[in-house]
Amino acid sequence: MAASLFLAQAHAAYGGEIDALLFGSLDAGAATFLTVGAKLGLGPLDQDGFVLLASAGSGRQRERGDFGLPRTRYTFIAAAVLGYQWFFDWGTAAIFAGPEGATEMLADRRALAVFPATYGARLHAEIWARPTEDTLLQATAIAGSTRGSVWSRLAWGYRAWGAYLGPELSVYGDETGYRKWNLGLHATDFAIARYSFRVSAGLQTETGRRSAVPYVALAVWSPW
Repeated sequence: MAASLFLAQAHAAYGGEIDALLFGSLDAGAATFLTVGAKLGLGPLDQDGFVLLASAGSGRQRERGDFGLPRTRYTFIAAAVLGYQWFFDWGTAAIFAGPEGATEMLADRRALAVFPATYGARLHAEIWARPTEDTLLQATAIAGSTRGSVWSRLAWGYRAWGAYLGPELSVYGDETGYRKWNLGLHATDFAIARYSFRVSAGLQTETGRRSAVPYVALAVWSPW
């Protein structure tokens, strides 16, 4: 998810009002998920106000099916949530709510099963804070009713070499009983031209897997 905290900096760098932010992210490991979306302000995005957040994503995870046979679950999910963001001296906070929809496919060596689309609600909250001038604390939580899912991420960073560097922890779970934990290191808010990035790497564990495996993640955002 793109960082609201850095919009005020982008406003000064690019000039004019910022009313849209494009973003994308890729988490690759034992389970992989790709998301793209846009954050649209009903006024300038670098001020307090209402915000529309639209996103679409797809993912793949390995699991055990009948008789312990391996299979792959493909998930497609999209959401459009409306919220409000607040700017403070220490950073920003935002909360969103709105509809989401999802569909899934299960594939193994014998067959491919496509499930009907389901629809529900999503609640999204995030905080981007600077406890001190050189530190960053970020927390995000997203809950969706279509899959009974919850995802949360907590990260801390210290400003060095043009980015915030530090540890991160993320947790995901849904109504299928699937759980995933990521523990690693991140570098957030290093820029190339108009684009800002976050890269992460660490270890990922998930339901049904005895040992942890490496994961890498990349997020990019840009004012538009």
